[in-house]
Amino acid sequence: MSESRASVPERPSAPIRSVPRLAYALIAAGVLAADQVTKGLVESRIPSYAIVTVIPHFFNLTNTKNPGAAFGLFADSPAAWKTAFLVIVSAVLIATVLGVVWRSRRLDWAAGLGLSLILGGAVSNLADRIRFGRVVDFLDLYFRDYHWYTFNVADSAIVVGALFLIYRVAFSDDNLDGRTSK
Repeated sequence: MSESRASVPERPSAPIRSVPRLAYALIAAGVLAADQVTKGLVESRIPSYAIVTVIPHFFNLTNTKNPGAAFGLFADSPAAWKTAFLVIVSAVLIATVLGVVWRSRRLDWAAGLGLSLILGGAVSNLADRIRFGRVVDFLDLYFRDYHWYTFNVADSAIVVGALFLIYRVAFSDDNLDGRTSK
């Protein structure tokens, strides 16, 4: 006895704008370079904890050393294992991003851009943690007395990259590599 099924037309997938992997590698390298150059400039031109007002009541440059993770997590921890833990976690996350990129034949532009930004930022912060045991944070956004956590170019790239991935997942029925999920 054959079972009759109503044929449900498949929803056409969003067009994939394929970008060569080299372009994604260049984006990641650009983030890495921009972050390292800006951190070097800040360390050579702004004394530790000095404040340079860029836009009054909104944006300062400063020179802070962050031995912790994003948003000051673990910064005050005296634990000897803290830096090793952060290096290992960062390395695992970088390996995960590289694995996704490597296994995907074609990344759509939003996923590829997001992963590239995350990779460049994560590699730059990891390099600082390995070399110095900390990262330099220097961008200080605030309103009146409320200051957001001080951050750097790498942190910005990671957040923007995550937003691209959220956009990609939220507004598509396709997998990150463009195959339609069923």
